[in-house]
Amino acid sequence: MAVSSRPFGKTKAGEAVTAYTLTNKNRMAVTVLDYGATVQALLVPDDRNGLTDVALGYDTIGEYERNDGYLGATIGRVGNRIGGARFSLNGVEHALAKNDGENHLHGGVKGFDKVIWHIEAKDNALVCSYLSPDGEENYPGNLTVTVTFTLTDDNALAIAYDAVSDKDTPVNLTNHTYFNLNGGGSVLGHELQIFAERFCENDGGCLPTGKLLDVAGTPFDFRESKTIGRDIEADDEQLRRGGGYDHNYVLAGRKAAVLFSAGSGIEMTVETDLPGMQFYAAGGLTDRTGKGGAPIVYRGAACLETQLFPNGMNCWGFPSPVLRAGQKMHTETVFRFAVR
Repeated sequence: MAVSSRPFGKTKAGEAVTAYTLTNKNRMAVTVLDYGATVQALLVPDDRNGLTDVALGYDTIGEYERNDGYLGATIGRVGNRIGGARFSLNGVEHALAKNDGENHLHGGVKGFDKVIWHIEAKDNALVCSYLSPDGEENYPGNLTVTVTFTLTDDNALAIAYDAVSDKDTPVNLTNHTYFNLNGGGSVLGHELQIFAERFCENDGGCLPTGKLLDVAGTPFDFRESKTIGRDIEADDEQLRRGGGYDHNYVLAGRKAAVLFSAGSGIEMTVETDLPGMQFYAAGGLTDRTGKGGAPIVYRGAACLETQLFPNGMNCWGFPSPVLRAGQKMHTETVFRFAVR
């Protein structure tokens, strides 16, 4: 396993950013920035005996700072949405930033995606650590977070999340890589299978209402593999509310999803110990320029964000995101790649 690093420029605030790359014996490589613990590139062997970069991203730190979308970033303290940008914990009401209409999204104005992490290379892993101070984005508790990216010689990228806090606090960590198994263009021709029989109903703000819906008989049924584009324009209220697919699936087990593209022959299998996964078909992704000057297009990626259910602080019966003081959190998601 080879490890290298290189300067990646400076933020507007003058902070130096470094890119770290792990490469395995099959030439598969992952590059992670210490800015946002961000997956900047993910080179995967394809059916032409070449390498395809399956993660959308940018060549400069300035582009990451200027553009929206959280491309490749580690998301926290609480990923996805919190309704009304507030939650009650231990009898105390916490008001959060309203950075998604009336809701709180992806940790706030300066979430984990916009801070500098400490990265240490250990064997075949990059260990990213960050101390989120008590009161940051109005969350309680000093929260110590470690995100470990491990690259294996059987072409898997494992992402492990560990956290501990000195006060009770909500935590829901995920990674926001935009996957395109062709390296660019639309993903509507990608085939997707999701191992879930139910998904969360969303309101008009893409916020779960607390109700779970059956996928059977709806455009959200991916129990059998189908192209992402097959039903995305169907006459369906939930599709209209999400601008396409932008919903949390209730996973049936550890195997969450399989994504495949005939264009590259690459198959990606997602495994996790988490109960939910947000499938987002990049309906909010506007046209822009990515790495190497290549265009990034509308619906040009599939995000498969493993997570606790969104709005879990406000929906009775959803898995609780509350991490109790002194309790250690550990969860892991694995992305396995192969050529079909």
